[in-house]
Amino acid sequence: MTADPLVRIDQLCKRYGSLRVLDGVDLEVDAGEVVCIIGPSGSGKSTLLRCVNFLEKPDHGTIRVDGELIGVQERKGRLVDVPVADLARQRSSIGMVFQSFNLFGHMTVLENIVEAPIRVAGQPKADAEKRARELLAHVRLEGKEDAYPRQLSGGQQQRVAIARALAMRPKVMLFDEPTSALDPETVGEVLSVMKLLADEGLTMLIVTHEIEFARDVADRVVFVDGGKIIEQGPAAQVIDDPQEERTQRFLSRIGSAGDRETRPAV
Repeated sequence: MTADPLVRIDQLCKRYGSLRVLDGVDLEVDAGEVVCIIGPSGSGKSTLLRCVNFLEKPDHGTIRVDGELIGVQERKGRLVDVPVADLARQRSSIGMVFQSFNLFGHMTVLENIVEAPIRVAGQPKADAEKRARELLAHVRLEGKEDAYPRQLSGGQQQRVAIARALAMRPKVMLFDEPTSALDPETVGEVLSVMKLLADEGLTMLIVTHEIEFARDVADRVVFVDGGKIIEQGPAAQVIDDPQEERTQRFLSRIGSAGDRETRPAV
């Protein structure tokens, strides 16, 4: 752990019209820490994650990764948007895995993984391909380099998406409900890869409905409702002995099977 948090979110607010989705969120994540965010659909947890890499622009508040403001810079006492090239550089250090796999259907698995390292980071093709093959072995997809996404199961596609994000050597990985689009039989293979990454010390911020996974893997669980952090603490404490009534009500409703709501969460 470092003295300063790797990710620091201060007073984050986000509205969609009159709907206040995030309402003054403060959150810190240390290097090597795994933080799972849980909460009902529409509570703001996915929007929080998307603000971290500026896929959603906050209305108020700041995000810092490794001490650097994300998406904005200070100029004459005001915060202004950073140039597009600077934002692209910042995002390259913040890996993200989405609910849907977002792979390029016309590219092979290998091509999907090397696209960003070559085009964004300027890596030599041979180096990028070597790294991609190592990552595919790491996510247990050896031999799938020449396959196209349509030839893979959902769990395999999501593992390719994880390898693609890791190819940029991010400082932190964001996972937005990574198993919500998967068949039950393929959920385990994705969660096992994520557990491996957690065991290796990768800093991870995970929005999930997999409560058992959060209990097993997370250093800390954060319960979000109504755009606010209601409760946070060690996984076992928040999940097994929640102190807040709203947390108790949520966990009682979903039980140990997890909150498998199909609506896209904000």
